Amino acid sequence: MSDFRLATRCARLKSSAIRQILKVTAGPDIISFAGGLPAPELFPLQDIGRATEEVLREDGASAMQYGPTEGYLPLREWVCAHLSATVKLQASPDCVLITQGSQQGLDLVAKVLLDPGDRVLVETPSYVGALQAFGSYEAELVGIPSDENGMRTEELRRVLESSAPKPKFLYLIPNFHNPTGTSLSAARRTEIVDLAATHGVPLVEDDPYDQMRYSGEALPALGALPGAHDRLYLGTASKILCPGLRIAWLVSPDRALYERLVSAKQASDLHTSSFSQRLVWRYVRQPGVFGAHIERLRAAYGRRRDAMLGALERHLPDGCRWTRPDGGLFIWVEVPPRIDTLELLTAAMAQKVAFVPGEPFWVDHAPRNTLRLNFSNANEERIEEGVRRLAVAVKCGM
Repeated sequence: MSDFRLATRCARLKSSAIRQILKVTAGPDIISFAGGLPAPELFPLQDIGRATEEVLREDGASAMQYGPTEGYLPLREWVCAHLSATVKLQASPDCVLITQGSQQGLDLVAKVLLDPGDRVLVETPSYVGALQAFGSYEAELVGIPSDENGMRTEELRRVLESSAPKPKFLYLIPNFHNPTGTSLSAARRTEIVDLAATHGVPLVEDDPYDQMRYSGEALPALGALPGAHDRLYLGTASKILCPGLRIAWLVSPDRALYERLVSAKQASDLHTSSFSQRLVWRYVRQPGVFGAHIERLRAAYGRRRDAMLGALERHLPDGCRWTRPDGGLFIWVEVPPRIDTLELLTAAMAQKVAFVPGEPFWVDHAPRNTLRLNFSNANEERIEEGVRRLAVAVKCGM
């Protein structure tokens, strides 16, 4: 019998339901809409190869050495320029911390800000990785309902006016939300910034999909709006380049908080890969390469989104509803209430198609009849066939 004694918080650590599903849906005969996976055939391997050669030829020794916890300075400078050009967020390099994926950024935020029992406001449904990160530090998650325009501000106002103790922060995915695919409207962005400032609740803005827009008008980051006060911003190269490099960024204008985040990262991994950071920087500085790559992604993913929306219209029976995202990677589906999507997944697997049941994304009450579909990782032909197979399973469950 082991003499190891687990910390009490380990009782709150749960394996990701999505990761467990991916283990059993990875077969070549399965059409999987389960993971939030970019399309590997769209990874810019040749350009990455050229950037790799350049790093090794011109900066190889430094790329293989330890580096500063804050991150490679030229990359942090590029992040600032990128955010200014895309989401109108102004930042200086000494506010940017390079992390090993956005998930590490969420963990660092939770580690530095949360004590057991602290309240965190989140959309419901919300990103399961964030729920895991905050829950692992024993936070109390308070779900704010959302609709096609994002978090419902009247519900947020009600919670803020009645909340005691005051929430530690409000966590949002404003663009092409995971799992729903919806985006926070311009009017609600302004309302949320005002409410957060009025009640003294910091904003944590998670924005991994901002460049994955296929229709509609781009909107600025919450932190770029007038009146935005205490805020953190998370972005990543995982969706716009490739996730295997594990390069992301966490922006904190609050210098005291930034130093705490740096110390927390030092305790975790010392620093993000020196090689990966230099590789990303060398890649994005190749003239015209990065912009052309983003345009290819938007074109391909836009066609796949349209293909899935069309297939859902053709094949799913009456009584089903789904979101119509302007970007991102996901469509959120609601099937008739009598269908439990955990059970539906078994029937769908028999049809050789996979999805993620909606239950893990919810806070508190979890409807049993929701599911998430990913459209980025399958071509149009497989999307059509996969949705047809899914419809067979849904009709059998009705």
